[in-house]
Parts: sequence; structure tokens; C-alpha cells
Amino acid sequence: MTDLRAAGERAAALVAAHLAGVPDGPVWQPVPDGERAWLSGQELPADGRPLADLLADVRAHVLPHPMGNGHPRFFGWVNSPPNPAGVLVEPLAAALNPSCAGGDHAGPHLERAVVRWLAELTGFPHPPGGGLLTSGASMATIVCLAAARQRAARADGWDAREEGLAGRPPFVLYVTEEGHSCLHKAAQLLGLGARNVRAVPVDAAYRMDVAALRAMVAEDLAAGRRPFCVAGSAGTVNSGAVDPLGAIADVAAEHGMWFHVDGAYGALGVLAEDAAPHFAGLERADSLALDPHKWLGVPVGCGCALLRDPGAARAAFSLVPSYLVDENAGDLGWLAEYGPEQTRPFRALKTWATLSSLGRSGVVRLVEHTTGLARALAAMVERAPDFELLAPVVTSITAFRHTPARNGDLDGLNRAIPFAVQARGNTFLTGTRLGGRDALRACFLHPDTTERDLELLLDEIRVAAKGL
Repeated sequence: MTDLRAAGERAAALVAAHLAGVPDGPVWQPVPDGERAWLSGQELPADGRPLADLLADVRAHVLPHPMGNGHPRFFGWVNSPPNPAGVLVEPLAAALNPSCAGGDHAGPHLERAVVRWLAELTGFPHPPGGGLLTSGASMATIVCLAAARQRAARADGWDAREEGLAGRPPFVLYVTEEGHSCLHKAAQLLGLGARNVRAVPVDAAYRMDVAALRAMVAEDLAAGRRPFCVAGSAGTVNSGAVDPLGAIADVAAEHGMWFHVDGAYGALGVLAEDAAPHFAGLERADSLALDPHKWLGVPVGCGCALLRDPGAARAAFSLVPSYLVDENAGDLGWLAEYGPEQTRPFRALKTWATLSSLGRSGVVRLVEHTTGLARALAAMVERAPDFELLAPVVTSITAFRHTPARNGDLDGLNRAIPFAVQARGNTFLTGTRLGGRDALRACFLHPDTTERDLELLLDEIRVAAKGL
């Protein structure tokens, strides 16, 4: 333990120094060939190595090559900087190393609390047991769609877990053309089949076209298929669009479909005063998937599934062998009964620490600040003659396009810009396709990003484009 104490003190110093130095370094740089070879080509040591040597290797070979998402000018994908409170307690969760499947220890009890906090922040109805933490929203989506599948089968008089889907009318899931790929993966994994995931067209603001949804449901019913679930987006990754959730809820209610909301990135946008009206209807969902490790900055590895009816998830997953029967578990049972994971890590500690350090007011400030940055960049884009705004700003994503006054392939140019900007090391953004055109997108999650950083982003795009 003496070695652990000394190494732990060195590790804490490394963490503090790394985080303090991030804003002054490049946002990202490619890993040099030699370092890449060291990182990926090591042989397993024949004998164990001292902790001090391991820390020396981390300092020399790992910390110098970050993804970049800790930097205030990192605007790529949807990757937040780590909240210091979450970083602080991660080693303590590892030191305890519990399985949070269930039982009477700190982990499951704390998980119940943080799930309730997340439900309260998003305004989602939260009955006792109506949620659990997952590895991320991809797993949360699997939990929610499995619950939806089982409820639909039981409503039709059969059991999907017992009988499988063979020989039954195809279950149909509706998502928008802008819906996240995790919805498609979950449908494929759950045996629904890619052909039974219907992509609903979007309107000019990239929101689900509810009239088109109604027509598709009617078409599928006439063809003998079984519409069982519709998934709306509370903040798409491409543009931050929020679907008309209330209108989608109406359609779901009319046809007895499960209404799922993908709020992995954007559900917390409901806390921003300007954005809140767009989220009307979120509270009517049967399930909500969200990622505390996105907007909140909980260190990566924490998603959340929230359910209006906890029994639906338990019906989809509960399987308790004799050696795990716990007579003292109470009416809710173990958390492992509500999802596919049996051994579950202590995700709640870093989530609890992050939320506690921020408080509700801090979460609101973070959301207001970052959504304000997205609107500010949109205004800069609209004022600039060499940029074009591609979508309304609702959450903290701005989707736009560089349109310099020169002839050429604008799609090709905008496709090439992100890596050219990234390689310069001064800022970081990523690209996508929106409305059939190559686009640039900047996602704001860092509490220390300023409007000066936005000006630098546009300047970096211009400089990078001139070199292409």
C-alpha cells in the first residue's frame, strides 16, 4: 500500500497538471508514427512492472496524445470535457469496485438517486425504479426498445422473450431520416430487421414530418405489419433539431405505439429558456435515453434509460437464477433485472459527483451558455458573406457551410475542411451531410468556450480552405 499511496499522489499531480495545461496546448495533433507503434505494438511484459514505471509511460506516451475534447476550442461530434468532480471520484469507484447489479450497498442506492435527479432535470415522469444507468445511450436505447417490443407482444397476446419474433407480423419502428444510428443498431440487435425500421421524412428544419409518419403507419397497417414504436429526437447530432414531440405523442397514442425519445445529446436543452418550448411533449414519452457523459461532462461511460413504466423493462429482462435470489431486495428487485448487464460498474459515483458539484443552477448555466454560443455562431455565419447557415439553432449545435466566392466543388471543399482545420491544431470541428449537402457542424459543450473562440473557428476555416 505504500507504493500505491506514492503512485496515487503522482497520478493526482499528473491529472491536475494535464487538465491545467490543456487550454494552452494544441486542440489535437496526429499521433506520430513512432508513438503509434509504441501504443499499439507493445508485447505483454513477461513480469509485472512497478507502478511508478507505468505512470512514467502514461506521462510520456498517453497524455501527450489526447482526443482533444478537453479543450475549449474542441467543437467536434458530441464530446464534452470531463467535469473535475467526476474525475476526482473515478479512482474511488475503482477502489470500491462493486457490482451494481443490486444488493444493499452504496452503489445501487446512489444510482436510484442520480437517476431521479436526471428525470427531474429533464421533466420526465419518474416512478420508483423507472430508470437505470447504462454504458451510454446506445445501451439505453436497447433497454427501451426491448421494453417496447415486449409490451407490444404482450398486448397482442404472446411473449416475445419466450417465442421469438418468427412467424409474427413484422414489428415496425419509425425514426426520422436524422435519427441516430443507435436506433437502427438496436432494432437490428433485437431481431426487428433493418427493413422494418422506417425512415420518416423531415421538414425544412430537419424535424420529423408528422403527416408523413401518419401516412406510413396507415400504409404499414394496411400491409399487415405491426407498428409498435416511434422514436422522436430531442436534439439530433447533425443539427440539434428537436422533433415535434407533442404531435408524435398524439400519433403514438392513437395507434397504441410506444413513444421513445432519443435525448442522448439534447434532452437537457429543455433547461434553456429559449429552447424549452421546442421540447413540449417530452413528458409524454414512454421512455427517454440520455447521456450524462455528453452535455453534463460526466466522464465517459455513463448513459441513462428512463421509463414511465418500470415493469416494462423488468418484463423484458428479468432473469434471476437461484444463486442471485435476494429476499431483501424489496418490490423493485435488482437493477440487473431492468437491462442486459449483470455485472454493472459504479457509474453512479461520478454522475452524483458531477451533478452535486454543478447543482441545478450550474447545469442550467452550462446549458444556457452553450446554447448561447451556438446562436452566436449562427449570427456570425449569417453576417459573413462567405458562410451559409444550414439549419435553425435549437440546442448547442450550429450546422453551416463555407461558401467562398470562387468556382469549384463546394461539397468537396466542405468535406475536406474539417481535417484540414483539425491538423492545424488551433480548433477542432467535424463535418456531416445535411439536406444532401456536405456541411460543417460545431457542437458546444465546454463551459470555458468564449465568443472569441468562435471568431477563431471561422478564421481557421478560411485559412484551411485556402490551402485546399
